[in-house]
Amino acid sequence: MSHFRDDLARLGMSPHHATSKAAMLERCDGALESLGASAHRWSAWVPGRIEVFGKHTDYCGGRSLLCAVERGFAVRVALRTDARIRALDVATGSACETALDVSAHGPPGTWPNYVATVARRLARNFSTARHGVDLAFASDLPVAAGLSSSSALMIAVFIALAKSNDLRSSEEFRRAIFSREELAAYLGAVESGESFRTLQGDAGVGTFGGSQDHTAIMCAETGHIVQYSFSPVRREAAFALPPTHTFVVGASGVLAEKASGAREAYNRAALLVRHLLHAWNAETGRADTSLAEAVRSGSDAADRLRRIARVTATAEFPAEALGNRLEQFLLENFELIPAAAAALARGSVQELGVVAERSQEGAERWLGNQVPETIALARLARQAGATAASAFGAGFGGSVWALVPVGDAHDFMVSWSRRYEGEFPRAAERAMFFVSPAGPGAQQF
Repeated sequence: MSHFRDDLARLGMSPHHATSKAAMLERCDGALESLGASAHRWSAWVPGRIEVFGKHTDYCGGRSLLCAVERGFAVRVALRTDARIRALDVATGSACETALDVSAHGPPGTWPNYVATVARRLARNFSTARHGVDLAFASDLPVAAGLSSSSALMIAVFIALAKSNDLRSSEEFRRAIFSREELAAYLGAVESGESFRTLQGDAGVGTFGGSQDHTAIMCAETGHIVQYSFSPVRREAAFALPPTHTFVVGASGVLAEKASGAREAYNRAALLVRHLLHAWNAETGRADTSLAEAVRSGSDAADRLRRIARVTATAEFPAEALGNRLEQFLLENFELIPAAAAALARGSVQELGVVAERSQEGAERWLGNQVPETIALARLARQAGATAASAFGAGFGGSVWALVPVGDAHDFMVSWSRRYEGEFPRAAERAMFFVSPAGPGAQQF
């Protein structure tokens, strides 16, 4: 186990988490032995992520402040000489088998569908993708909790197949993807099913999201909160998280499954933006590719969009819903994120409290993606003494982050979880609370 621990420490993982993930990799290795897998093996670490600020901004062409957590997927991969893919979840013992083939598919709403979606897309996009893998994974992320567990699994499968097929050397890859940021954008397109430059899309998993999750997972930096803008993905800044503070995450226990229960509500937020942008371009004669680009087009653009939201309403997209969606984006992207970035640049984490409260209020009032449990978690975190706290992720369930002094993290976590249990005892049975610094992004080793 020591060599796994050393490898993870070199990636930038803290000693405690490096030890626990090394044990996970050992279990994965044992699972590959039980499969009779090849001795030609390698490892991958794929973390979950926190969206510090940037609620539903990525598919609008906006920006986000992001970091990785030190929880995620520990993966061991064995090379195959045929196109078969065998994947095993060592925690549950569940398994699936598929192949690198354009007809690969899995049951909707299940983790095997994510494996098959990646396999199908790579077979479609890369003519040299011919070698499958055996992979075993273990995850300590809560499922469907807003920490991007589904995106992390898809990225883990991609990393495994990319190495087994040396995709980076293929003509198709070199023609379309030139950086880690562009790879993150492509991975977002794999999940949504959209085409990416010359790489043809397909059905994806049925969500209309952007590439924020994938960018955070692929491009996170240890000890930092990174700022990215989207459409296209661009790195704008990285801010050191002061060593005095760390994150505590409270997963509400209310599942936020983009692939099933909450998918329609999640997709509706994106469809409202599509309607606004289409109406804007129709009225102005412009060809803006994102809502952010439209807002930046002139000093009066925001007010013109407000009018468009009123006059282009339909039964499917009422004026109030369009107006609320616009106001939340304007607040989060053009006011709150610049304020948070300025505070982080000054190392003034105390200033994030007010910004986070306003972001949470915007989500509750205008975005409409909060449930009583996440609203309570954000409120209870502040009452328990958090420097700042806010819900994150797609919403309709999920998690809340709290930023707290390092020395207070454990006691805060206990207090926060007890307060939550007092208000939502049934959800608390499924909830999870954990402490994590800003960790490293995805790596293979």
